[in-house]
Amino acid sequence: MPTLTLYELSGRADRRFSPFCWRTRLALAHKGLRSQNMPVKYTDKSSIAFSGQERVPVLVDDGVVVSDSWAIACHLEDKYSERPTLFGGSHGRSFTRFIDLWATRSVFPNLVRLVLTDALKHLDPGDAAYIRQSRSAQLGVELDSLEGQRHLNIGSFRESLTPFRSHLRHRAYLGGNEPAYADYSVFGLFQWARMVSPYRLIEADDPVYTWRSNMLGLFDGLAANVPSYDI
Repeated sequence: MPTLTLYELSGRADRRFSPFCWRTRLALAHKGLRSQNMPVKYTDKSSIAFSGQERVPVLVDDGVVVSDSWAIACHLEDKYSERPTLFGGSHGRSFTRFIDLWATRSVFPNLVRLVLTDALKHLDPGDAAYIRQSRSAQLGVELDSLEGQRHLNIGSFRESLTPFRSHLRHRAYLGGNEPAYADYSVFGLFQWARMVSPYRLIEADDPVYTWRSNMLGLFDGLAANVPSYDI
């Protein structure tokens, strides 16, 4: 068995909620691989300085350093090709990259406006101050105002899920009848939300809700058996 170490974001009480780190956690589980998971704070990146950049996740695989969740997924697929596939071939890899970018650039920004203020409550004071300053600049708003604007922003978030919702009316997963990395890429966002916020994003009659429930049951409840809100 290879020696794998995953460096991932850690909040208050060691809550590991990063959506990008969850993509990697699920990819490792899909491949049947175990890792030692090391905590990293927003304001203390010295533990990953060896990677030459400042973002998690970072995977060290028998001395090989890989950063960025997509790069890690590709590394796992290529190195452990004899294990269950994340992408389903070259065409599947291209499709999955599209989903990965769609989730990150179209869905995630809408989600941030809904739950980021709650996420601050799960950070140590120094990390919370850093996020408050940096994200306020990125979003162009004071973060405290976002909670009061949820009723204005929830529609945009749910609308961004329309193509995904349509797909789920005919298939259990983005990967078809079985989950694949495309599912992990989207689910990581929902996992972040349920770990930091009690705000209800989707209703029980939404196909996305059923999909999320199925994702929570994968790998002996890997994503379900963590501190979270029951929403």
